[in-house]
Amino acid sequence: MEPIARIVRMEQFLNEAWAAVKALDQALDRYAAARAGLTELTAYYEDGRWMEDFEADAAGRLPQDLNRGVLSEDAVYNLLTDNAQLKERLRRLGKD
Repeated sequence: MEPIARIVRMEQFLNEAWAAVKALDQALDRYAAARAGLTELTAYYEDGRWMEDFEADAAGRLPQDLNRGVLSEDAVYNLLTDNAQLKERLRRLGKD
């Protein structure tokens, strides 16, 4: 490969990697800030309070205009599953 072509290629790698590193750093900052809420959400889902609220909603005891995405049967479970998979992926990436 000619020096100019090599430099152009390496410059692309540098720019793409730099942008990815900055984006990941920002995402990790947001994730770190969300971890306390995620811990509390996990406890809410696992200790029975979620089921109490779900049943209260099913019985019509909650206001109709209340945002209740957290009570969907899959939202919290899917988030916790995705979070566990992400943590495992980060562990694997950290071994490189």
